[in-house]
Amino acid sequence: MNDPWDLMASSLHCITQQQYNVAVLPIGATEAHNCHLPEGQDVLLATHVARRCCQMAWDQCQSVVCLPTLPYGVDCNLMSFPLAIHVSQATLDAIVRDIVLSLRHHGIRKVVLLNGHGGNDFVPFARQMQADSDVHVFLCNWWKVGHDRYDEFFEQPDDHAGELETSVALAVCPELVDMAVAKDGQVRPFRFEALRQGWVTTSRDFSRLNDHCAVGDPRHATAEKGQAYLDLVCDRISAFLIELAQTPIDEHFPHVSNWA
Repeated sequence: MNDPWDLMASSLHCITQQQYNVAVLPIGATEAHNCHLPEGQDVLLATHVARRCCQMAWDQCQSVVCLPTLPYGVDCNLMSFPLAIHVSQATLDAIVRDIVLSLRHHGIRKVVLLNGHGGNDFVPFARQMQADSDVHVFLCNWWKVGHDRYDEFFEQPDDHAGELETSVALAVCPELVDMAVAKDGQVRPFRFEALRQGWVTTSRDFSRLNDHCAVGDPRHATAEKGQAYLDLVCDRISAFLIELAQTPIDEHFPHVSNWA
């Protein structure tokens, strides 16, 4: 039996021998990442993290399945860059809803959306699914999982195609990274103090920030940093998947049952 946690690698015979209760859906985007990273960066990394975490979890729970990655995301603010592919959040929500309801038909009521793109926002979707169904949807932006220890790994702040993303790409798909053409990721600042301080926010048209679709300097990136961060992230996510798979759904789920 090959990779029973991987839906794409499993046959009907393999699947009928398993009892899955957690599904992991990786979701990415197709867009520019500075000049040195692949257009499919978000797809490649979300897929890698999802597959690795499901494989790690399988050793202890044998009830987690990894679904194929959705390769498109919300990219309306990056459309000035060649071959960015945009789908609206409403369209993305509709696709994910149909996937979640298909999983419910097959008895899976715990779904983890493992998001690899900052433009995707599934918070309202998860809230609505909770009201409309008995499926529990959990959201995980994989790159944020280790942010409480960010300074242990990286020298510079990272937003898009900077040190973190470049380091992880160097660890996962170095053959697709061309550091010789990387630009510095410096951006035009906001003119309003409220926006600079962050207590007012707005959407950013990336073409107004710089000419290379990046926010963050990638030049301190190394594969060693990326691998170390991935190790932390995947340890944490796989531990959550194991706990989620082993916890039965009751009337208080996902909250504790005994509480005063």
